[in-house]
Amino acid sequence: MAAINLRNYTTEVPASRSIENIENLLVQFGATNIMKEYEAGNCVSISFRLIVQNHPFAFKLPAKVAPIFKWLRKNKSKGDAKRQQAQAERIAWKHQHELLHMQLTSIELEQADMMQVFLPYVYDVASNKTFYEQLKEGSYKALLPEGR
Repeated sequence: MAAINLRNYTTEVPASRSIENIENLLVQFGATNIMKEYEAGNCVSISFRLIVQNHPFAFKLPAKVAPIFKWLRKNKSKGDAKRQQAQAERIAWKHQHELLHMQLTSIELEQADMMQVFLPYVYDVASNKTFYEQLKEGSYKALLPEGR
């Protein structure tokens, strides 16, 4: 994969503010339930429910902090690990906020619809997996034509 300049790697926006901004966007677009999942005191995902064509769907947006931390350690070696961990969390949630904002803008401008944007994030509570995670677990075979 080609290296690109990472957006927001110097952000000082607290993760909590980006999470709050995400929640506000989701409410503006009709989210009826919002839940946050925590590990070791840090928010790792936001789950929400939207009504799409009169059906309720659960969705889950993760913030994958570990790969960002790894990137920071490799590419921005200044600073201690604790500081970089906190920065990785800020970057992860700022990125999710910006991505969600762009996706919702596409919906608003009728360039995409809700399911087109959020299909990978459809969340099955019973399996604790998103649609994308289920596809990946099956080596994406569900996407291949029959017999392949």
